Amino acid sequence: MNNKNDFKPFVPADKVMPEFTAVSVILGILLAVVFGAANSYLGLRVGMTVSASIPAAVLSMGIIRFILRKDSILENNMVQTIGSAGESLAAGAIFTLPALFMWATENDAISAPSFLEIAVIAVCGGLLGVLFMVPLRTALIVEEHGVLPFPEGTACAEVLLAGEEGGEKSKVVFSGLGIAAVYKFIADGFCLFPSEVVWTIKPLKTGFGMDVLPALAGVGYICGLKVSGYLFAGGVLGWFVLIPLISLFGMENAIAPATKAISSMSPDDIWSSYIRYIGAGAVAAGGIISLIKTLPTIVKTFSKAIKGFGHKGEDELRTSKDLPLPIVLAGVLAIAVIIWLIPAIPISFIGALIIVVFGFFFATVSSRMVGLVGSSNNPVSGMAIATLLIATAILKATGMVGYAGMASAICIGTVICIVAAMAGDTSQDLKTGYIVGATPIRQQIGELIGAVVSAIAIGGIMYLLNAAWEFGTPKLPAPQATLMKLVVEGVMGGTLPWGLVFCGIAVAIVIEILGLPILPVAIGLYLPIYLSTPIFLGGLLRWFFETKKSCKSEEERKDNIDRGILYSSGMIAGEGLVGIFLAVLAVIPFKGGSVADIFNLNGILGNMGGTIFFILILASIVYFSIHRGKSKG
Repeated sequence: MNNKNDFKPFVPADKVMPEFTAVSVILGILLAVVFGAANSYLGLRVGMTVSASIPAAVLSMGIIRFILRKDSILENNMVQTIGSAGESLAAGAIFTLPALFMWATENDAISAPSFLEIAVIAVCGGLLGVLFMVPLRTALIVEEHGVLPFPEGTACAEVLLAGEEGGEKSKVVFSGLGIAAVYKFIADGFCLFPSEVVWTIKPLKTGFGMDVLPALAGVGYICGLKVSGYLFAGGVLGWFVLIPLISLFGMENAIAPATKAISSMSPDDIWSSYIRYIGAGAVAAGGIISLIKTLPTIVKTFSKAIKGFGHKGEDELRTSKDLPLPIVLAGVLAIAVIIWLIPAIPISFIGALIIVVFGFFFATVSSRMVGLVGSSNNPVSGMAIATLLIATAILKATGMVGYAGMASAICIGTVICIVAAMAGDTSQDLKTGYIVGATPIRQQIGELIGAVVSAIAIGGIMYLLNAAWEFGTPKLPAPQATLMKLVVEGVMGGTLPWGLVFCGIAVAIVIEILGLPILPVAIGLYLPIYLSTPIFLGGLLRWFFETKKSCKSEEERKDNIDRGILYSSGMIAGEGLVGIFLAVLAVIPFKGGSVADIFNLNGILGNMGGTIFFILILASIVYFSIHRGKSKG
């Protein structure tokens, strides 16, 4: 199959259209900050983020076509290229860096990372992720067109191509954003009802409940029933199997790592003291198993990239131009030296070397993985865990121990995590560009711009959220970063309860033997069930539309699902932005408290009110999914 020669992009290589313009760059930067902020909040709440490429493309089409009265598919593509960088960089940063804030909270002698430290680490990781992806483009995007599906990249291209018929779908995104913003302010601003409803199940000595928030339902709808079902299955295993067993066989004595008797512990206490360590072992094993399974494809991709990069074709087509190899190599070398020499970053020469070697390796892994299974299923956290295990062990062996060694390991893991996330996002965007006929070098420059802007913004966002609610608390659990913190502490200080971790590893092996995807189930086991339940309900709604018998055609079914995805993306953005706004109110002092206290109604509607409001938000997803279909009919 020689798809490279047969494929013709939507915009021919010999046609020149507006692409890298002031409008596309400015709009892309704004969306990068917006979606970066929204995904930061979402990731710190539930430990996962969602792709921003499609909603960014839809918003771009609506703004450029209907507000600015312009029309260029390549400009729209540039907007989503820059805009989606914010989401990817946020994912890499929030999965690791909050560990530094949590150590500072636990120990007064330790200072929280400075804004400069966060910004420099994020910028270096973002730039490396893009640069490492450049030599992989020909091997993955061009040579394997028709082989690697790149689901989000292809879907985004379809949205852009469909945008030639109008920007109606942007209204759906804005509707989701507005409704979720109002809902979030009612729930967590006015506190009219508790955003987490909980019920105790006394016969099983456990609890059950859910966070009744729109972003979680939106995540479930976007992921679909399979992924959300796996997450929920992990939650059921933890809360309806392991917690009841521990409670039923509980003793009057405290068993490490808990400090009080099991008989006096609540389900949340048992989860915090025992279950999350089992989940941590399962997540770590899942990430490592996923990497091992993809080693053959990694080696194949790497060898193709080295052989194919730098060989120019007979003609210098616009759609074939990449950043020149000397610039890529010089950029990587310069960033490695900066990471090593800047005092604000606690990374030694060995750490910088680890970053370059593992960075390119995991950029290759990530780019290949998103081509196969999409960005949403890319095991970035597994790559970070593998890096942390190796980096912490090396640092400990070279005498860099204690907090200095742990902070250095987290910073190394942060750069690698951002590299993997950015490389995956860049490959999806380049796939979109390949289909629509964009200029690769301009997209790559756009990705670099988006990475720098998002990296600068992420420091302020993290400081704001930590000041308002603190990482590691029920309001902002930062599950992925908490896991990374446990891994580093365990390797460096030997404090990890390895018995529980090995139980989690055994659970992961059982899941692998059953032929199920490990990471979603493991993450569901690691997270509180209050998060996986609303995600599962959102997945059920998606399943309803996928199996709906009343659709008159497959086209109508697809349209309903697509509108639901756009609405859900808007809800995630809306809740995330209001979450940032509420964080601002929470840090402004007022009469012995904060401005946020002025609105607080102390959950007067109770659990029932929260449940009713959440049913309404689920109904809104149904309405906006089918509304246009009904009017068509």
